[in-house]
Amino acid sequence: MCGICGIAFKEGNVNDEKVLVGRMNDVLTHRGPDGDGIHAGNHVILGHRRLSIIDLGGGAQPMYNDDRSLVITFNGEIYNYVEIKADLEKKGHTFATDSDTEVILHLYADKGINCVDDLNGMFAFAIWDEKNNTLFAARDRLGEKPLYYHHDRKSGRLVFASELKAVLLDNRINRKLSATALDDYLAYGYVPLDRCIVDGVQKLPPGHRLVWQDGCVRTDAYWDTSFPERTISNEQEWVDELSHRIAESVRIRLRSDVPLGVFLSGGIDSSAVVAVASEVSGRRVKTFSVGFQEADFDEMQYARMVVDKYNTDHQEIIVKDSDISILPDLVYHLDEPFADPSALPTYHVCREARQHVTVCLSGDGADEVFAGYGRYKEAQRHQKWHGVTDFGIRQLASVVPKLLPRHTPGRGAIERVAARGPDLYYAQMCKFTLDERTSLFRPEYHPDVHRSPWLFEPYFAGRNGSSIVTTLQHADQKTYLPDDILVKVDRMSMKTSLEVRVPFLDHTLVEFVNGVTADWKLRDGVSKYVLKQSVGPRLPEPLLKRKKMGFGIPIKHWFRGSLQSHAKEVLLSSNSRAQNWLSPAAIESVIGDHQKGGRDLSRKIWALLVFEHWCQKFNV
Repeated sequence: MCGICGIAFKEGNVNDEKVLVGRMNDVLTHRGPDGDGIHAGNHVILGHRRLSIIDLGGGAQPMYNDDRSLVITFNGEIYNYVEIKADLEKKGHTFATDSDTEVILHLYADKGINCVDDLNGMFAFAIWDEKNNTLFAARDRLGEKPLYYHHDRKSGRLVFASELKAVLLDNRINRKLSATALDDYLAYGYVPLDRCIVDGVQKLPPGHRLVWQDGCVRTDAYWDTSFPERTISNEQEWVDELSHRIAESVRIRLRSDVPLGVFLSGGIDSSAVVAVASEVSGRRVKTFSVGFQEADFDEMQYARMVVDKYNTDHQEIIVKDSDISILPDLVYHLDEPFADPSALPTYHVCREARQHVTVCLSGDGADEVFAGYGRYKEAQRHQKWHGVTDFGIRQLASVVPKLLPRHTPGRGAIERVAARGPDLYYAQMCKFTLDERTSLFRPEYHPDVHRSPWLFEPYFAGRNGSSIVTTLQHADQKTYLPDDILVKVDRMSMKTSLEVRVPFLDHTLVEFVNGVTADWKLRDGVSKYVLKQSVGPRLPEPLLKRKKMGFGIPIKHWFRGSLQSHAKEVLLSSNSRAQNWLSPAAIESVIGDHQKGGRDLSRKIWALLVFEHWCQKFNV
């Protein structure tokens, strides 16, 4: 795991660009504290910060091929590099190191930009091809590793980095907030897809590659999520094959030259990873859990069942309300406004793990792949209302919420009865509704408020009779997974210089599970049905029967208790920057309505706090 950055330019002062890349490298030190390097050429400067995982002595970057016509800066891990290397050696390639980085270089020399097709891993990298005077960059299929960039079409200059804060060191970029992206953030809790909170900056989407040549940039997709939904002829054979694929995915992610552990939440996903890792590694596994003093948010008792069953070397940490003091620093490392409060415990468990290991495996991604979220069941339940619209229930449900105060308990549930398609999914997922966002924004920004759930519409438009569960999985794998879950995992782990690997997001495993019908994932009200069939015998029985808790934190208690005045002090201060875009009266209404004890608005308050801290940290 590392940090990468660079600049490609047609004309310019090489020394000035090299100084800038040096500064970008420095701001990425947390991603790679073990070493740094810079390549300076006539039209490109590449920077790299290294976190040593594979080939500790020989994997320094930027790395060159034999004749120095190719140079790479690479962030991530290629899990099948051993197998690729063996194939390349049969073709006559010779290697100077044992690193996965050099494998990418040789694979590019062999296949050009199609090299990404062979890579199994998490990655964002850039290769300068001196002979063709091109910069080639790519991002992994599901979006585990980030890549931000700014392209000046007039000069042709391209600036890129693993994190937004590094790109923004370029003083040619105007730090102007995108009001449209802010509306996205308030709607979804993150800035989605290729958009960015700062005008003029973009994210390379997952499964995409980029080529810069002579000042021009082109991007294209080399992989995409699909759901062919084939019929299974032999169920037991398919379950056995799934078990084999999960074990193989865990096995290749245990390749490391440094100490390694596993996050253990007490849920099925992380528990399954611990079970399989214990079996395939043949050694005692180190595990790490995070919990809370509030019993309704704590899963420690279930994690301890797995610890006892597999005799893991276990560490626990408790997150308290006072830990919110680190929020401004977390916001800085998250790069863009990010409303998921589970970033806080994620950071703390990463920090604890880093004191013992350099790499951790996690159970992230299983909910999106195996249909584990409660909203999938809820969507199925809401379908029953679609058949009774002739009786006026849907029409009535569309009118009643407008007669109720904005934050009345139960209003959201009534709205979901009235909604269909992407509107229903948005009603399930949104942080602030259209009415709430219109109220929040100052009047001059009302034209930037989206009138439809644009982010989800493409997945419903292309549904073509597939299950509602499959449709929601498709939307999640393209939006919520890369832009929320994986952002949180990457930024919080990298803040502590810890590498996190995600076995359930091996793309071959995802393709395999996506290829069967939804009833294999959600059957008769049982979520993750096929995963439980596969890993169930390895887990304590109470884990299989327990209600899903989710990785939440008790902010609803905190903002009505010890932190009751905190939000007002930050958001309604005379120094507040969020008020440049948002109405103080609307903000005060959200805080006040939550503290009255009715509807839980704690996540809305958290989202507003994060935005205020972001404005302060990024000087916008």
